[in-house]
Order: sequence, then C-alpha cells, then structure tokens
Amino acid sequence: MNASAAPEPRAEDRPARLTVGVVGAGRVGPALAAALRLVGHRPVAVSAVSDASRRRAAELLPDVPVVEPARVLALADLVLLTVPDDALTGLAEGLADTGAVRPGQLIVHTSGRYGTRVLDPLRRAGALPLALHPAMTFTGTPVDVQRLAGCSFGVTAPDELRLAAEALVIEMGGEPEWIAEDARPLYHAALALGANHLVTLVAQSMELLHKAGVAAPDRMLGPLLGAALDNALRSGDAALTGPVARGDAGTVAAHVTELRKHAPGTVAGYLAMARTTADRALAHGLLKPELAEDLLGVLAEPPAGPAGTTGAAGAADGPQGDDR
Repeated sequence: MNASAAPEPRAEDRPARLTVGVVGAGRVGPALAAALRLVGHRPVAVSAVSDASRRRAAELLPDVPVVEPARVLALADLVLLTVPDDALTGLAEGLADTGAVRPGQLIVHTSGRYGTRVLDPLRRAGALPLALHPAMTFTGTPVDVQRLAGCSFGVTAPDELRLAAEALVIEMGGEPEWIAEDARPLYHAALALGANHLVTLVAQSMELLHKAGVAAPDRMLGPLLGAALDNALRSGDAALTGPVARGDAGTVAAHVTELRKHAPGTVAGYLAMARTTADRALAHGLLKPELAEDLLGVLAEPPAGPAGTTGAAGAADGPQGDDR
C-alpha cells in the first residue's frame, strides 16, 4: 500500500458545490435535490404546503428547513421549481415580483411541457433559466433517487448555459437529451402517450383478469408486458401481434361484446386503440387488406354504454384526480 496516496476527496469537498432549494415538494423535487446532495451539493431550503409534501421533504431531505418560496430563493444558489405544469407560469411571475431573485442564480424547472421561455420573468430579474425534465415516473420515495441512474432528461437551455445544464443532469445520474424550445409540447405529449396511458391500460387489464377469475393478474401480465415492451422498443410496429394485427374480426367482436357486458367503461378505449393498431398494422403490411374490411367494420361500431347511458357516460368508472 502506498502510504503517500492521497485520500479520495469527499463529495462535499469538490469545487463549485451549490446550495440547493426546492419550491414544491411533490414527487420530483425532493428526489432531484437528494441526488444532487449525493455529489456534494447542499440542500438548504424547501417549500411544502400539504402534509404529504412535508412528509416527502422530511424523508428525502432530512434536516432541511421548510420555508416560504421567497425564502428558498434567498438561501439557494440553485432553485428547483417542481410544481405542476399549469402552476409554473404564475409561480415564475410571483417569484419575480418578490424581488428575491439574485443575478446569476440558477433556476431550474422540471416541466416537460415548457422550455425556458416560461421563466422569462425570472430571467429579466437576473436568473439563469434551465428546463430539465426527467423522463421518469416518480413515487415520492427514496427509490426515485436510484431510478435517476441512466434516466434521460429533456433539456432546454440558452446556448451559454448548455454546459451547466449538461453537468447538472450528469451529476444527478441522468443523460441529457436536447429538446428545442418549440418542440417541448410535442416531446411531452409523446412521453404522456407512452407512459401515462400505459398505466391506465395495465390497470384496466389487471381488473379484467381479476373479473375473469385470475388470482394473480400482476404475475400473469409481468412476463407478457415485459416481452411486449422489449419487442416494441427493439422493433416498433413489427412487434405487433394479436387478433387485430391478424385480422381476426370474430375474436375482436367477441372482445367488444364481453367488455360491454362486464366493463363498459373500457369499450371506448379498446375500440380507439384497436383502430389505431389496425391502421398501423395495415400501413406496415402486417394486416392483410382482405381481412381488414370485416375488422374495421367491427371497430366502427359506436361505443354504446350501459343501459340508459351514452358511451361517454359509461366510461366514467369513478372519480378522477391528480395526485402530485
């Protein structure tokens, strides 16, 4: 052993470490701040309103004080604005009005929908704006920090801040993917289409399997969905299988009949996805044109709801909400 070898420097001793603040302790902000702490940055303040937000902050950022948003800006070199998309514009304007922004202060939002223009009120007050959106689903628990390893971030930044944006993403364990300002809404729609709708489809599938008598729907679906996802990511439309891609109109008609009987709220979604699947299968030569006519006839049927309701009313299976 070489006695003169210098010890490995601690993360907190690295240069250019920043104090970090979080405005909005939803599922995302505390996880990102915790990831930054692992590489030596120092979380110093968080704003949280609900009991759930305060619990998340306490679990992921212990000993970090909960303060008002303007106070977060006063204490932090790097501020993470992690609020719902629709709240971001008003928050940026309100924070700019407080006068708490300091010239050269890094202010980062994590909205997929917006680039940096939404932060213009803060930029005019001297802030350096970044849009860093992690393409990941969050639970609000410590597992989120681990999941950031290898996670892609949709990044939008002024040219002079591209290196800073890239460095922050890499420090959190992520991979930067540059998204043009005007492409952000399309980028975000693509992610929502794939990830958010996937959760709905899987939950509906598990419910139907349970009604069919399957004791462990998750265990049955796990290998199937894992293989389907892997095949789709590798091969795109070439991975399509099943009765729609084969043109089995009778089987699809039987599906629709059973769904109307046992789960009418799923019919509209089934028909919409089946039509889209048929269109893509036809376009890629998987669905034979001679089989498509009968299939499309089945899929053209209006999505009737339960007796005495319309299809739209039948689709409302329960209360909906946004749990941030």
